[in-house]
Amino acid sequence: MASSSIPHFKNDLGVKEIKIGIKEFMCRGASDPLDHPHVFLDMGDDEQIICPYCSTLYTRDSKLGAMESEPEGCLAEDDH
Repeated sequence: MASSSIPHFKNDLGVKEIKIGIKEFMCRGASDPLDHPHVFLDMGDDEQIICPYCSTLYTRDSKLGAMESEPEGCLAEDDH
């Protein structure tokens, strides 16, 4: 399978909100085996979006890079 340049984020910490530095990304819920279908999310003109599967609120923070999150550790490395 080809690798993707779209960052994948996960919510292993179970927090209500994750701040990220990008508007287009994939949410996978949590790490395997607790993940949900990996869903592409695009904030468009908004600064926030809620994942329809896990209800995590993602908020864009322009101070963060595309592969950063707050809290730290929410970027899903290729762990498959």
